[in-house]
Amino acid sequence: VTNSAINALAMGLATTFVLVCANILVSVLRKVVPAKVRIACFIIIIATFVTLVELLMQAFAYPLFLQLGIFIPLIVVNCIVLGRAEAFASKNGIVRSIADGAGIGVGFTLSLAALGALREILGAGTITLWEGIELVNLTNIFAGFQPFQFMVQAPGAFICLGIMLCFMNM
Repeated sequence: VTNSAINALAMGLATTFVLVCANILVSVLRKVVPAKVRIACFIIIIATFVTLVELLMQAFAYPLFLQLGIFIPLIVVNCIVLGRAEAFASKNGIVRSIADGAGIGVGFTLSLAALGALREILGAGTITLWEGIELVNLTNIFAGFQPFQFMVQAPGAFICLGIMLCFMNM
C-alpha cells in the first residue's frame, strides 16, 4: 500500500480513524465486557470501524478505495490497533484512550507516508499529491534521472524500509 505517498497517507489516516474510534468504544465498554471474550469483542469493534471506513471510502473517495483495495480490510488484523485496544484503552478512560489512539495513529501515518514518499520518488521519480498534481519531479531536477521501477513493487518496500532504518541508525 505504500507504493505512493497518497496511498500511504490515506491508509495511515484510515488506520488512525479506526484506532481512535476503537479506543473510545473499548474504553467505554471496558468494565462491561467479560475478560474471557474481550479479545473477540475488540476484534468485532475494530472490524465495525474498518467496515465504516471502507464504506465511506467507497462513497466519497472511490478511486482511492480502488487503489487501496484489500489493504483496507486488513486493518482489522493490524497488531497496532488490537494491541492498543488491549494494552491501553481497556485499562484507561476515554480522554487518555483518544490521545493514545491519535498519537499512535499519527506516528503510524507519518511512518507510512515517509515510506510511501521515498518509494514513489525512487520508483517513479515524482511525488504526486493527486491525479495530475506533482509535488516533486526528479526528471525535471536531474536531467538523466531514471526511476528504479522495482521500488514501487513489493520488494521495494523492504529495500526502502532498510534505507530508512540505515539513516535512523546513523
